[in-house]
Amino acid sequence: MKGVVVSPWAGWGAGPAGAGAAGGPSRLFLAVALAASAVSSAALLRDGKLFPGALAAAAALYFALRLFAGLGRRGRG
Repeated sequence: MKGVVVSPWAGWGAGPAGAGAAGGPSRLFLAVALAASAVSSAALLRDGKLFPGALAAAAALYFALRLFAGLGRRGRG
């Protein structure tokens, strides 16, 4: 595979050479993912789809923790 260019995000989440090596998702990405998850959750719950709505709400909580509480960051201490 000589000459193959690998993007810096390739393998993200795949152990020591994954998320930490590429720097992880940007704050902008986390904010967009949080907003999309929250809107999806509200729409699904409004339509009576409880499990998908709860799953989207859990995703919104995860993205909120990543964005505001520093979940997943290294070197905080």
